[in-house]
Amino acid sequence: MVTSSHETAHRIFQDRPELLPPVFDLLGMPLPTKAEIDVISPDTTEIRPLERRVDTVLRVNLPGKDGFLLAIEAQGRRDRAKASSWTYYLGYLRAKYDMPALLLVVCQDRPTARWAAGPFRTGYGDWSALTLHPLVLGPGNVPVITDPDTAAKNLAMTAFSALTHSTQPEAPAILEVLAKALGTADEDSFRYYSEIMEVGLVESPVRDNWRKLMKNGSYFPGRGTLVEETFLEGKDAGLAEGRIEGQAEATANAVVSVLKTRGIDVDAEALERIKGCTDTATLDRWLTLAVTTPQAADLFESEAAA
Repeated sequence: MVTSSHETAHRIFQDRPELLPPVFDLLGMPLPTKAEIDVISPDTTEIRPLERRVDTVLRVNLPGKDGFLLAIEAQGRRDRAKASSWTYYLGYLRAKYDMPALLLVVCQDRPTARWAAGPFRTGYGDWSALTLHPLVLGPGNVPVITDPDTAAKNLAMTAFSALTHSTQPEAPAILEVLAKALGTADEDSFRYYSEIMEVGLVESPVRDNWRKLMKNGSYFPGRGTLVEETFLEGKDAGLAEGRIEGQAEATANAVVSVLKTRGIDVDAEALERIKGCTDTATLDRWLTLAVTTPQAADLFESEAAA
């Protein structure tokens, strides 16, 4: 099942490829400093019989040497079917692009990470025709970033650390340093990371922690951001009302962002309805549905049914 945490766990690699060099350092496979990374199609469907789609596929171009393809899969639990799917993905990508291919599996719990490391064997009897050894990232090897200076220097890794450890006791501390780091970040980074965390933590026990941090205007003095304006307006004209309005607008923006990220068309009518909604419960429901809905209009049908 595709969920918000699933989508953000691999999507961050597409949006912020600067995350790859420190990640490969963690895996013991350092990349050259001038490596270039391109996003390519994750579609591995052949003709019609069976649809297969990798979560994310990147092409890593290395200076002066052959590059490689990196298939990235977010995995929330053990799944016996994945051994054949993952083997197929790598074989397909190797044949289509005539390049070496690696598989990186991102997990949010240690048991799943241990299982995902394999090896996964394809063969019969004692004979192994193929053996798959995925690279794995999870709570066991992704650092817990709680140092403010480290967080400010590497927003991508700090956000990834927060997503990976979102079910761990260290999650609130990581979110706090990330929020502080965003207080001095550029506007594009501020908007991107605040939204991807809002989406990625939808099913997480620390989602409320993140929302409270985003409402705290003291992290963002003088930026003129929506968060700060909402905080100041709430302080001057009724704190509770201002915070509710800010929460509704932030969630509406997240709904639109998720739909567009998935390639779902958001026409003017749908955009107006989403942006014009001020009911936080409705917006929360739309945000959850936005991860899987085939079209924006289905959000409103779910509201009618509710």
